Amino acid sequence: MMYRSAMEGNFMLHFSITKTALFFFLFFYCFTAPVRSDDAQALLAFKAAIISDQMGSLTSWNETVHHCTWKGVACSPRHRDKVVSINLRSQGLVGTLPPHLGNLTFLRAIILQNNTFQGQIPDEIGRLRRLEYIEFSNNSFTGEIPGNLSECRNVYYLNLIGNSLTGRIRPELASLVRLQAFGLSKNRLSGTIPSWIGNLTFLGRLSMAECGLEGQIPESFGRLRYLKLLQLSQNRLTGSIPPGIFNSSILEISLRSNRLEGTIPPDIGYTLTDIRNLNLGENNLSGEIPGSLSNASSSSLSAINLSSNKFSGPMLKSFERLSNLEYLFFSANKLYGDFEFISSLTNCTKLKVLAVSVNLLNGTLPDSIANLSRQLTYLSLAGNGMYGGIPSGIENLVNLNFVSLRNNSLSGTIPSSIGNLVKLQTLYLEVNKLTGDIPHSLGSLSLMNDLFLGYNNFSGAIPQSFSNFRDLMRLDLSHNNLNGEIPPALLNLSSGFISFSLASNELTGHIPSEVGVLRNLGNLDLSNNRLSGPIPSALSSCVALQRLHLEGNSFGGEIPSGLRALRGLEDLDLSRNRFSGPIPSFLGEIPLLKLNLSFNEFKGRLPTTGVFQNTSAISVQGNDALCGGIVELRLQPCSTSNPNKRNVAKVLKIVLPVGVMSSILMVLLGLFIHKVKVQRRSKPLMPSLDGKIMRLSYADLVKATDGFSKANLIGSGRFGSVYKGKLAGGETMVAVKVLDLNVRGASKTFVAECNALRGTRHRNLVKILSVCLSTDLRGQDFMGLVYEFKSNGSLEEWLHPAPDEQDTAARSLNMIQRLNIAIDIASALEYLHFGNDTTIIHGDLKPSNILLDDNMVANVGDFGLAKVISKITEEFPAVMSESGSMGIKGTIGYIAPEYGLGDMVSIQGDVYSFGILLLEMFTNIRPTNEAFNERSNLHTFVCNALPDDTMDILDPFIAQEIINSQKAEKSMVSILKIGVACSNELPRDRMAMTDVVTELSKIRSAYVADERMS
Repeated sequence: MMYRSAMEGNFMLHFSITKTALFFFLFFYCFTAPVRSDDAQALLAFKAAIISDQMGSLTSWNETVHHCTWKGVACSPRHRDKVVSINLRSQGLVGTLPPHLGNLTFLRAIILQNNTFQGQIPDEIGRLRRLEYIEFSNNSFTGEIPGNLSECRNVYYLNLIGNSLTGRIRPELASLVRLQAFGLSKNRLSGTIPSWIGNLTFLGRLSMAECGLEGQIPESFGRLRYLKLLQLSQNRLTGSIPPGIFNSSILEISLRSNRLEGTIPPDIGYTLTDIRNLNLGENNLSGEIPGSLSNASSSSLSAINLSSNKFSGPMLKSFERLSNLEYLFFSANKLYGDFEFISSLTNCTKLKVLAVSVNLLNGTLPDSIANLSRQLTYLSLAGNGMYGGIPSGIENLVNLNFVSLRNNSLSGTIPSSIGNLVKLQTLYLEVNKLTGDIPHSLGSLSLMNDLFLGYNNFSGAIPQSFSNFRDLMRLDLSHNNLNGEIPPALLNLSSGFISFSLASNELTGHIPSEVGVLRNLGNLDLSNNRLSGPIPSALSSCVALQRLHLEGNSFGGEIPSGLRALRGLEDLDLSRNRFSGPIPSFLGEIPLLKLNLSFNEFKGRLPTTGVFQNTSAISVQGNDALCGGIVELRLQPCSTSNPNKRNVAKVLKIVLPVGVMSSILMVLLGLFIHKVKVQRRSKPLMPSLDGKIMRLSYADLVKATDGFSKANLIGSGRFGSVYKGKLAGGETMVAVKVLDLNVRGASKTFVAECNALRGTRHRNLVKILSVCLSTDLRGQDFMGLVYEFKSNGSLEEWLHPAPDEQDTAARSLNMIQRLNIAIDIASALEYLHFGNDTTIIHGDLKPSNILLDDNMVANVGDFGLAKVISKITEEFPAVMSESGSMGIKGTIGYIAPEYGLGDMVSIQGDVYSFGILLLEMFTNIRPTNEAFNERSNLHTFVCNALPDDTMDILDPFIAQEIINSQKAEKSMVSILKIGVACSNELPRDRMAMTDVVTELSKIRSAYVADERMS
């Protein structure tokens, strides 16, 4: 209608035509006339520079329609043909930026975030004098920052985070005096931070983390009076922190992981009047922690990280005024004093994390610990001089999921009340002086993942109740005085252990045959007990086993042939037992094996292949009946007397040439392996995965997938394709993810996925079976990840079946199925955030990354954008860590709004994605639905409908199912409210995943109970 209003008068004056005819003429002109304007030609040049558009985002960019109607293009209402905005965020585009971009002289905003634009940013961008908003984050731009950007003097937002830009920060950019947000994090810059940044008086957000900067923080930063966010973490900055930074209205300071020295001003608590997050961890700061910090005039202070520095002096005693404090990290310093500061923290009713481990604190743990915030999830006071008992009132901290009191001098017994902490997943009490029986109540903690009670003085039997640990991954009861037998039920767990140590106790009996259930077991240590009997043949089923220690017992019999299956075994110690018979030659076939068979009753000829050729990797002393072996072992020679000497000679005539040929082949193979290793040294090291199960070659994967045939292709994405396959034997179905190494960033996603899944074990995470780093038939590098195959495909396929799906009803999910899937996903996120030694942020949660197995159990997969951001014992939590700030890569619609600029990657970002996913699951509406605009989204759509119009927004299949049940409708309202609470705009307003799991489980229990009664 704007075109109609602008043109109608002229046509009426010069031509006497009707308004109706004029409307149709204009419609035809605007929407069907060939594209000829300069702006249109510039856009077509932009499209021509795109080499991959898998999502078809630029399909509409053609001359059959007016360019102002093209996707992502907006034109001026006054100047009809002039482009003022290009928004192609997260469209999967691959290509370069052409110089023709400089012809869009009316352009005010260009948003290309989350694509794969390569090459240099063209200098012609300096011709865009009206440009105000530049969003290029998370691409693959190279070269230097264009100096011509200095001509764009109206720019107030400049985000270049997450590229591969090099060189120094150009001095010409000092002319961008209107800058309010400036992001350069995660690039490959060099040099120092220029002092002229302090002259950008309107600057509110500055993000320069993880981009190779060195030198000192300029003193001029003290002049940035509007600065709210300062992010300089993970650089090589030295010197002291300019005092002026601590005298402003700044909200967030992150200088973590640098080399900063000096002290913190004593009046910091009074000068930083609005500070919320203070992150100075992992530096070389020293002196005392100012007492003013705990008496800060800012009531909004929610997070403090001073961990891993050189602070000394007394521990702060008073925190009463910090009523909004959520995260307190003082670990790894030299603070002294007692633990009475805990009493002052009882006023901090929002406290979630308390970590003051590895300091010089002494004293008892006060009973006031029972009065800490009920929101506390993480408690670490390890590595101090704590003595006395564990207060029974700790049971009041009902949301605890991580407790570490290890490496202290605690005495007495573990209070049975600890069994009331039903959300507890990690308990570290090792290296103390605890006594008595291990309480049976610990078996009530069914969510337990890690239980470490080693190096204490516990006695009695292992509690039978431990068989309730359905998700237990690591158990360490070593170096105590435990007696009795190993409970068979303890080993008969569905999820299986990763690490199991009962070493140095007084246990008796045999190894239960149930040990064969533990297919994920990587470490089994039963050494130095009083165990006896043979090695059970069931142990051969533990195919992931890397370390097996049985030394110092009374085991007997021969080494079972079934151990041949343990191809990943790296450390086998059977010393100081009563094993007998010959030493099997198959042990020499296991690569990387370190073997100790000393002081047993083995006899016969010692093999001479594989590990038996390496004297530093094998010990066989104390076996007097052994003979032969390599000369260096100095064993007695084996007897050569044989009545069939002639037959032996004949055999030797045949065997010897074969042996010579084998030797030649071994030499050639060794040279080949050496060449491959040399080639690999010039490439980035790939991370190893803990607990590898299979070793698969490129040839194995080719065979399994029928040469990566199209018939086996089950999915493709930006960085590669996924094929289904069947391993040799035909029983194991796998999914093989093949990385496209021609796409920039593919190898990074490979590393990210390996790092994220390293050491993780959870029933709702897709499991990596193998990693293949090899070369293909053309000699090109090959990277592949092999996963368990999930037969029911992705959640995306169930929620949004393809249009050609013949029976969509057959692919629909009922309410309880969707609720089960939601709980599975929430449980996986809870584990990633809190259940491991590292905090893992998934970063790309969406339906296509949720896979369903035969029983419709959900498994979270695709960790190519995951961030492993903190070591859980020492580092600051996800909320405070800067692993990737402005413009995190992800999928539009599911990305948390705070990731737009400067806000740090956090577990709350995953919570937001889960909230959107939950709403999508029960409404069947995508968050990218065209009905939504800048003022509305899926969150607001559902929020406005609750509770009265709930039935109107539900997926029709669900609405039909619960139409006559008020209780079911009430459950549905509760589920959607959780989705809304998780997807709130502000991170602090979102639910915690621990609460999500609890609440969804309650809803399911109530719903199932109602169904049974109806």
